[in-house]
Amino acid sequence: MVDSSVVLHGQTLAYTLYSLAILSLMGWFGYKITRQGKEHKAKDGLFYAFVTMLVILGVSLHIVTYNTIPWAEMDLNRANIKADKVFEISVEKHQFHLPSEKLVVKCNDKVLFNVTSKDLTYGFGLFRQDNSMLFQMQVVPGHKNDILWQFDKPGVYTIRSTEYSGPEGYNMVIKDAVVVKCGE
Repeated sequence: MVDSSVVLHGQTLAYTLYSLAILSLMGWFGYKITRQGKEHKAKDGLFYAFVTMLVILGVSLHIVTYNTIPWAEMDLNRANIKADKVFEISVEKHQFHLPSEKLVVKCNDKVLFNVTSKDLTYGFGLFRQDNSMLFQMQVVPGHKNDILWQFDKPGVYTIRSTEYSGPEGYNMVIKDAVVVKCGE
């Protein structure tokens, strides 16, 4: 599975360039129509060619980046995938309750995090050592809240709530809660 940070950087670059192209069209068109005189009028053909190019570029960008989302294939085929490991986690009164102190995972195992809230809406996010987010989901009471993930490299991850659940929620952090080991 492609690391989500690689996807984030690539999509940030692609969509930034696309946004700059759109802004340049807006700026060019605004400049042309606010100038005085007939010779400064925006040419219809050039304008529509630029808009057509942006539409084609935008649709192409979405098609190309569709399959770069690391978890998309797993989510689409989820009914046919059996988890190698399942962690039942509950959340209540602004605290995560884990099945064990450390959740140990082997590389390339498909892990199902089944998270249940007993009182409020919380978030469940896994964060890398550099505090960048690996994944997250919303945890709503009375609903199925699970996420299937495949870890392909070793690491240690922190669990954090990613949803506002009142003033007490800021401290919902369990450092180094998930440990992924490879080659053992």
